[in-house]
Amino acid sequence: MNYLKPTTVEEAVKLLAANADARCLAGGASLVAMMNAELVEPSALISLKNIKELDGINVEDDGSVSIGPMTKHKAVVNFDGFLGGQDIVRIAARHIGHPPIRSMGTIGGSIANADPAADYPTALTAVDAIIKTFSSKGERLIPAGKFFIDFMETALEPGEIVRSITIPAGPADAIAVYDKLARVDGDFATVSVAVVLTMDGSNCSFLKMVIGGCDATPVHVTEADDKLIGTDLNDTAIAKAAAIVAEACDPMDDVRASAQYRLKVLPRLINRTIDTARQKWEVR
Repeated sequence: MNYLKPTTVEEAVKLLAANADARCLAGGASLVAMMNAELVEPSALISLKNIKELDGINVEDDGSVSIGPMTKHKAVVNFDGFLGGQDIVRIAARHIGHPPIRSMGTIGGSIANADPAADYPTALTAVDAIIKTFSSKGERLIPAGKFFIDFMETALEPGEIVRSITIPAGPADAIAVYDKLARVDGDFATVSVAVVLTMDGSNCSFLKMVIGGCDATPVHVTEADDKLIGTDLNDTAIAKAAAIVAEACDPMDDVRASAQYRLKVLPRLINRTIDTARQKWEVR
């Protein structure tokens, strides 16, 4: 197996095009584990660690936050420039694994792997993140809601890499809450819920809720959001919204839980997450 070390994104995509079945290596947390399990057998590994532009976090002039795909989870957790709903990305990163994993794994590697039980896909969808990709054909801007297209499958085309992840600016006073149920601390989510909301007085004026671990991709149902906007987020309104979301989910049976169990706990986790967000708003 060849181990290639490009220093620019242009060189990286050329190497991808020239090496059939090659895989990009970011932090290696997911890819190396898959290789050890003989789930993938790349013809070459293209390391991205020497491409400086792919690492780092910057606040742009418009208030958006740009994250390089080689940025480690630990750096996302420690970044203090997120405002309002953007902070859900930092909160989700804090839920990933344990310190050694957060010190090695990268945001780009995680989203390219596209495990529906991972933490970033749900959080990025909740804040309408934009994934910028690059190939020999040029750049593309893909909304997070369209980037994750199936179980461990993304909109990335052959020869294409993630160049950046942009978190748009939103209401600076928005509350972000990410919660998940896992078998043990640091595990992938059995079920996860990401909520971004604002309140006007006692009523909800904006809300976006996204579910992870309950389908092949993150689940967002606009109708469920609409059921909660304009209410005081009482238990009855939350239960109606949760029922709509559950109807849209198609979870699988796996080693973490059965599909039936996921659907059983989903309404409870939704209620807890929204209640936490409401309490955070009241004491902000």
